Amino acid sequence: MRVTFLGSGSAMPTGERFQTGILVQDDGRTVLIDCGSGVLHRLQQSGVGYENVSTVLLTHHHLDHVADLLPLIKARWLAGEEHLEVVGPQGTKSLLDELLEVHEYMQGKIDLQVREVVPGEFSVAGFDVTAYETRHSLPCLAYRFGDLFTFSGDSEAFAGLANFAEGSAVVAHDCSFPDDVDVSNHPTPDALGRELAGREIGRIYLTHLYPHTDGRHEEMLESIGAHYDGDVRFAEDLKTVSIE
Repeated sequence: MRVTFLGSGSAMPTGERFQTGILVQDDGRTVLIDCGSGVLHRLQQSGVGYENVSTVLLTHHHLDHVADLLPLIKARWLAGEEHLEVVGPQGTKSLLDELLEVHEYMQGKIDLQVREVVPGEFSVAGFDVTAYETRHSLPCLAYRFGDLFTFSGDSEAFAGLANFAEGSAVVAHDCSFPDDVDVSNHPTPDALGRELAGREIGRIYLTHLYPHTDGRHEEMLESIGAHYDGDVRFAEDLKTVSIE
């Protein structure tokens, strides 16, 4: 399996990190998790291209996770692609319907299939996936791809999500702010480290990074490391991780 971070940033651009998008590929199968602003450009820079992404899996509906969804639809239409499947939590169909009401000229341009999922097991783009509800300001799902890869989506750190991720070879986890930022709906390093303590995880990549984290990576890693002694790194845009 290959996991590529197309966007490791947040709703506040840094110029170096685009908004959330993670590409998962394995044995000819491809799924794009989230499609925030800039992800369409990163798809081209990655060499994969929007022509080769026919399934998008959404964690939730905040703008920094869906902003490039309609541009992706338009790009695929202009490239002669005829189909796109969008899978996400409840409300995903309403989201697409309302976007297409605003941009009425895009209605009917491609065969758009929308499917809503709930916590539990399902299949998408040939992958067997398990969804778990996170703690965020909107309904949000974390996704696990067998024992290979887990993405937290946006969430506070809590024991249930740490349990859900345990045993994964690679976990991409929200860690939006350093410890001195008072925040809800996202974890700080200390809170994340405390919940990860004692968990068996191959490697963790911190993502959904706000500008507040710039220049503070070492102290954030130290804060997590005070509780959790596993391999923790920062995600970077266009970084690809191979998982076996």
